[in-house]
Amino acid sequence: MKLIVGLGNPGIEYQFTPHNAGFLAIDRIADDAGAVVANRRGKALTGRAILAGQEVLLAKPETFMNLSGLSVAALVQELGIDPSKDVIVLYDELALPLGTIRIRERGSANGHNGVKSITGVLGTEDWIRIRIGVGKPPAADGREIRAGGSNYLLAPMKKAELTALDEVLDRVKLAVEAVLTEGVGPAMSKFNAPPK
Repeated sequence: MKLIVGLGNPGIEYQFTPHNAGFLAIDRIADDAGAVVANRRGKALTGRAILAGQEVLLAKPETFMNLSGLSVAALVQELGIDPSKDVIVLYDELALPLGTIRIRERGSANGHNGVKSITGVLGTEDWIRIRIGVGKPPAADGREIRAGGSNYLLAPMKKAELTALDEVLDRVKLAVEAVLTEGVGPAMSKFNAPPK
């Protein structure tokens, strides 16, 4: 069984913030698969689903972002799976512009506290991740616009941003399916290019 984890913060006040892109991706996958993510186990809300013909466990940690690793480790141990092969984590990435995603087999936290927590508890950076861009797109003249860190990440998204994220969530689901059916390398080739 594969474990698909979306990172975010529990609570209605965080629901549509950039930092909850991982939760929103899990919700989209669950909706499309006809699954319900409501069972409490491993410090997370979970739900079983069939995705790309494989049984997966969808999870949304209830530990808050900075302690996400506690939930991931508990689920990995309960399921008896190998984090480097059987775990896919979906999370927001401020360094990527909204509308983009990146698949990686391993990597550093890049300042993301949820990722730091997972790496710290698992003791390895070797786990598959799909980074969902939530950063500001470049200005018309090409200058990069820096978003305001945690203030930006925890503020509700504007309607136009939610519309852009909505389209990305469909691509995240397809990217997860590609990782499951084709493997990480082919999925990276297909999804890591900037959207046309």
